[in-house]
Amino acid sequence: MRLPGKVAVVTGGGSGIGAATARLFAREGARVALVDRDADGAEACAAAIRAEGGAALVRVSDVGDPDTSLADAAFVAEAFGGIDVVVTAAGFSCGGTVETTAPADWDAVFRANVGGTWLWARAALPHLRARGGGSLVTVASQLALAGGRGNSAYIAAKGAILSLTRTMALDFAPDRIRVNALVPGAIETPMLARSFRRNPDPDAAREASRARHPLGRLGLAEEVARAALFLAGDESSFTTGTTLAVDGGWLSA
Repeated sequence: MRLPGKVAVVTGGGSGIGAATARLFAREGARVALVDRDADGAEACAAAIRAEGGAALVRVSDVGDPDTSLADAAFVAEAFGGIDVVVTAAGFSCGGTVETTAPADWDAVFRANVGGTWLWARAALPHLRARGGGSLVTVASQLALAGGRGNSAYIAAKGAILSLTRTMALDFAPDRIRVNALVPGAIETPMLARSFRRNPDPDAAREASRARHPLGRLGLAEEVARAALFLAGDESSFTTGTTLAVDGGWLSA
């Protein structure tokens, strides 16, 4: 096992990358807390973890709410004896250019992606520090580096996460807290499926995305989870402030 005795918080743990990460971490010995607005999805993931002999708890919360993130982190630390790892996988995308995105939608995207990352880092840092260090894994996107069409708020938010990751890595290195970002390509998740459905021809949009990856397919949430596991554990003990692309070659094309 690669995370024996560790306590991990995974935001967005009700589906997609978050759920795959939570289940993998539990198999590797971590006790896992899932934070998500989707109570049914989070409970289903927790039940799957428990069925495999793991330990999991659920907090049904909006990651963009500053009060609940502090309370949830304190609850997890009390229940499991501390926090060692945080993966901020919760995200939201609405589509649209800067002309067509409504201000409320822009704010909602930044609240979930950037706000959720900032607020959960802020809430968890004292608990990581109390354990003598730990790992914070943020989730950005290949689009933050390559750019893209028709998704301005999401791409801007993911770019902000990359900058925030580098800043936090410098700020908290003296505390032995490592901060790194995952940069997934197009991954088979419910959020990606919703993004395809925003197009006039969802099947064509899906095929164009598939073809854009040199490996010739979309990625799986479990593949991103394995990268998160590397960044969470001791194998990456000399890695901080970096971005790890799990993008099927998108950024090289």
